[in-house]
Amino acid sequence: MKKRHILAFFFIFLFLWLGVLSPLAQPQALEKASDQKILASLHSISSHELLDYIRELVSEKYGGRLTGTAEYKASAEWVAALLQRWGLRPAGDQGSYLQGFPNPYTLVFPGCEAYLHLPVNGAMVKKYYRYDDEFIPGGTSGSGEVTAGVIYVGYGITAPELSYDDYAGFDVKGKIVLMEREVPVSPDDNPELFKKWRPYSFHQYKLENAVAHGAAGMLYNYGPIGNPNNSYQQGFIYSHVGDTVVADIFAGTSRTPKETVQKIRKELKPQSFITGKTFTLKNATEHHPEGIGYNVIGYLEGSDPKLKEEVVILGGHLDHLGYCYELLPGANDNASAVAVLLGVAKAMAQCPVKPPRSIVFLFFGAEEQAVAGSEYYLNHPVFPLEKTTALLNLDSIGCGERINALAGKNFPELWAFIERANAQYIHRQINSSFFANIARPRLDAARFLWKDVPSLSFSVSGAPSFYHNTKDTIETITPEILEDLAQLLFVAVLDMSDEPVLGFRK
Repeated sequence: MKKRHILAFFFIFLFLWLGVLSPLAQPQALEKASDQKILASLHSISSHELLDYIRELVSEKYGGRLTGTAEYKASAEWVAALLQRWGLRPAGDQGSYLQGFPNPYTLVFPGCEAYLHLPVNGAMVKKYYRYDDEFIPGGTSGSGEVTAGVIYVGYGITAPELSYDDYAGFDVKGKIVLMEREVPVSPDDNPELFKKWRPYSFHQYKLENAVAHGAAGMLYNYGPIGNPNNSYQQGFIYSHVGDTVVADIFAGTSRTPKETVQKIRKELKPQSFITGKTFTLKNATEHHPEGIGYNVIGYLEGSDPKLKEEVVILGGHLDHLGYCYELLPGANDNASAVAVLLGVAKAMAQCPVKPPRSIVFLFFGAEEQAVAGSEYYLNHPVFPLEKTTALLNLDSIGCGERINALAGKNFPELWAFIERANAQYIHRQINSSFFANIARPRLDAARFLWKDVPSLSFSVSGAPSFYHNTKDTIETITPEILEDLAQLLFVAVLDMSDEPVLGFRK
């Protein structure tokens, strides 16, 4: 009987040792002081609450969160109010949570149309294209209507130093130009050659070059998706179109869109031509050059007198596309990231164990408008960039089951914190990749990398999602991935903050 008591005591001790004290049982950050308090804060992160944040952000009162609008500012103030409620310190202008910056914007209203004129039995028939599926108005289009012949101008590039000009030999004055996005060379296939073409990949360049050549309108072969990242030129009408519109314009020309693009890319010579088609573009818009955008910034001051001067930034963009001309909710892009950031902020603020380094929560404005919010922050940093140890950026993290991190292979020591937290606690499939970052900036993290701030940009894949259209709704969101990613970042950042020295830049 006595032996059985001793044996039972041994197994109880062994169980407790394996379950509580073993380094394989909990993440490194949770092995330290006050583990139970940290665990309680970790498990306070709830997918139900995160989904509620998304539901709030996609509601019509925030109007799709187009930066510069009153609706966007209202969404920024809602985020700021939560940070204040949880006790995070403000780091914006004049003691507020908001960092303002100039940001023009354009409103798009109902009444927009796109249609092709087709000769049928001696009469002209109008073929109207479906909004969202076949065309979406340009997010910075001028207001008005244009009916004109269509000229295909390839990538819309005039580059004398590259002996390339898509407009050479063609008079596009008063015409509508049909144009491809990007440039005919890839940054992955030939990085050095791409750098020479890079200035011509920007949407702003393409539109302004069309205007400089006298075009009256533009059909941009881009999606079709909504996109407010472009120049505004009064009276210049443009819309984004997809495969259906492009195929109809090419029909009967003895050319195909695919073969034409392949020839340009192979020979690096223009393949422009007069299509013989007539098209009508009609957009109803209103431009606001006086717009003001906002980054939302709150932080938890570090508990260590020395290490608190260093910051880890958790970031993601708050904005989306507004109405174009229907509401574009932006549930995955990027209300999902805002929800996760709020979940981590609340858990850390309410955790009795404070991180030694300062943790900054930065919600960018105008990511969809030339990544302007992060550019402004980097030119007017609240916390010194040399003291910014890392940016963990979140973008479109709401649909799927696999977690991806761009630039994880650029910074293996930074990525190690993510891998360790996942392996010891979350157990999700996670992937990292190398990021050359030589193309035009599409992410807030890209601008931070250019400023030598080690940065990872997280996304999620593995489920259907929709990009820059009306279908990016809360119904597409995977709640479980929100909770797991928030808990992953909570553990990894606590672990990271507690490290005596962080030398990710090396």
